[in-house]
Amino acid sequence: MSKQLVLMDHDGGVDDYLATMLLLTMDHIELLGIVVTPADCYIQPAVSATRKILDVMEFSHIPVAESTVRGINPFPPLYRRDSFIVDHLPILNQREFINTPLVAETGQDFMIRVLRQAPARVTLMVTGPLTTVAAALDKAPDIEGKIAKIVWMGGALNVPGNVEKSLEPGQDGSAEWNVYWDAVSAARVLQTEIEIIMCPLDLTNNVPVTSDLVSKMGRQRHYPISDLAGQCYALVIPQDYYFWDVLATAYLGHPEFYQLREWEIKVITTGLSQGRTKVVAGERKVYAMDKVDKDAFYVYILQQWAR
Repeated sequence: MSKQLVLMDHDGGVDDYLATMLLLTMDHIELLGIVVTPADCYIQPAVSATRKILDVMEFSHIPVAESTVRGINPFPPLYRRDSFIVDHLPILNQREFINTPLVAETGQDFMIRVLRQAPARVTLMVTGPLTTVAAALDKAPDIEGKIAKIVWMGGALNVPGNVEKSLEPGQDGSAEWNVYWDAVSAARVLQTEIEIIMCPLDLTNNVPVTSDLVSKMGRQRHYPISDLAGQCYALVIPQDYYFWDVLATAYLGHPEFYQLREWEIKVITTGLSQGRTKVVAGERKVYAMDKVDKDAFYVYILQQWAR
């Protein structure tokens, strides 16, 4: 049975690294490469941490590319600095050199090349903004036909967003950060015919990272990947933190855990609601992860990281 071809595009937040680690444990997936988009991170440590994770998990043959796109509304520095912390975790720095290659071309050009050269259509696993995807599509419209679907952590359909008005006074609180960073690019990708499966805040709000679960990861510390996952989550446990990117990525491992619901949506690109993914009849159809077997999901990630 042939493996599912996947190209990952993440933006360097704590949960992006964890989503990467989960994806690498899926035996039925052939990961063609990883693009790091400079959104919820500082790009150099984010690229470095990604390459070190691939080394630790013995996937150093998988290339990493640095996207050079820019968003409209920067993530707060407090969020982005986590990329430095993860890059300096001792478990990722037991080797003197990084073996995983960093390709010379930009992330958007790398995405174009990988899609064009792939022997079959490729799933894009996107856990950050859609800006790199939009840039690649603008430069090479032919790659649209090489994309099987986009599985994307992003958006808030029928719940408030997570862009706080206290941090962004020009926003009304309706936007989710991955859309708000560059709503224009999100709207551009929605103009395509590509199947999009969203993991919106509507679902992630119900799947929190709990102290109990992080403790269970720690009790699996003789497994290096579970130890690394626990260390990463320990960084964010004092705040309200949810399984955003990991929940989205787990869909590739066990889609039967999820119920999807079709919505018609548009992305608001200007004004106080910039970055809102608004449900509007007659607009672009997408699928959203609507429900998940939470207990099965928790068991699954613990099991995958204990290897």
